[in-house]
Amino acid sequence: MTQLRTDRPHTSPEPVPHKVSVVDKFFKISFRGSTFGREVRGGVTTFVAMCYIVLLNPLILGASADITGAHLSTQQVTTATALAAGITTILMGLVGNAPLALAAGLGVNGVVAFQMAPTMTWAQAFGLVVLEGVCIVLMAVSGVRERIINAIPTPLKIAITVGIGLYIALVGLVSSGFVTRTPDAAHSTVPVRMGIGGHLVGWPIAIFCVGLLLMIVLISRAVPGAVLISILVATVLAVIVNSVFHVQGWGLVSPNLPEHIVASPDFSLLGHIDLFGGFGSAGVTTAIVFLFTLVLSGFFDAMGTITSVSAEAGLVKDGRVEGMGRILLVDGIGAFAGGFTGSAPNTVFLESAAGVGEGARTGLASVVTGALFTATLFFTPLAAVVPAQAAAPALVVIGGMMMAQCRRIPWEDLDFAIPVFLTIALIPFTYSITNGIGAGLVAYVLIRVCKGKVREVGWLLGILAVVFTAYFAIEGVTSWF
Repeated sequence: MTQLRTDRPHTSPEPVPHKVSVVDKFFKISFRGSTFGREVRGGVTTFVAMCYIVLLNPLILGASADITGAHLSTQQVTTATALAAGITTILMGLVGNAPLALAAGLGVNGVVAFQMAPTMTWAQAFGLVVLEGVCIVLMAVSGVRERIINAIPTPLKIAITVGIGLYIALVGLVSSGFVTRTPDAAHSTVPVRMGIGGHLVGWPIAIFCVGLLLMIVLISRAVPGAVLISILVATVLAVIVNSVFHVQGWGLVSPNLPEHIVASPDFSLLGHIDLFGGFGSAGVTTAIVFLFTLVLSGFFDAMGTITSVSAEAGLVKDGRVEGMGRILLVDGIGAFAGGFTGSAPNTVFLESAAGVGEGARTGLASVVTGALFTATLFFTPLAAVVPAQAAAPALVVIGGMMMAQCRRIPWEDLDFAIPVFLTIALIPFTYSITNGIGAGLVAYVLIRVCKGKVREVGWLLGILAVVFTAYFAIEGVTSWF
């Protein structure tokens, strides 16, 4: 009979170390409490929520003519929009390692189309956009941009997040048709209303309501992929309803199955820029005003979005966003890329919050979103299937979640109460992140100075207050001169 040896001490087996993949290690997926599946879902969700820009940007830029009467074709701008969004969003994932997607900025593309282009050629307008990107990149590389962001008091940063939450929700409600403008708003005390004539009617609104209620239920039950599932279900319902009843009133995108899936891209606008010609065509003063507007809007719109979405993703430590310097650098490159490709300044999109709400925490989600934008170069017809009514519920729900940051605002401190309120209110009410940030900063600095607390303001915030004062008054001053 064989005896067991007992001369060695008994030891419990050592735990097998968890093997971290190269992708996990590079993007810090496990470290940030996420998974590969969540990142992919988040990336897809962000793309679905913002792919409308591939259709909307060509409509905006194509609606205007330059000083020579030239128009941009839909195919040209569609290619430029998808190309710039794909490149810059992938770059954000690889360099910034943040779940932030970039595309042609709404608002600034209107400045390019309706203010800049009529005074110069398209090449000159895109040249000014490239110069804007150069300015923002220089501020990012020098560290000035990050210092400005870090100088803003924490309560105002929280207010930016809350204001953007309201902004996101309002954008969702308006794009879906749940909230509409009053026809005689100029002569009415009520500028907006619910639905049409104060009533919710029509299949598009019904699809939005179904998608919103489904998303609320799935999120409350912590169902994985709740946002994406809701968008896909609402899209399928919209396609079925539209094919049966031939519905009107969907807005920009009607949920029709495309006849052709593949489309050929048109790269004719790529690199077609004139850096300094706009100063001669529009005049030096006018061109400088355009450039100032682009830089200021791009700077602070992105700052607000980056701060608020990063806070929702848990990437803010001690009031600072992790990897902010790299994120700001990529954002500046985005503005440059928008001009170079013939699109509009690319900036971080609020819809990134939809992907964060789906669980995205790293740059892998951005790589997924960017890859889908790149694929859109060849599959543009598929992007035209998802109507606003299917994607808008994500904006409403995520916007509501961002409102939870209100609890961290020191409302009892009167030095912050009014500036915080102005920031929160003016971002959605004026449809501009820059306006809200500017009003809040000016009010905060004014209160501090009037109370004799100039040293607590600091020179950097003082300069910002002067810059924003000039920003608000610039149209009046230039017209006076």
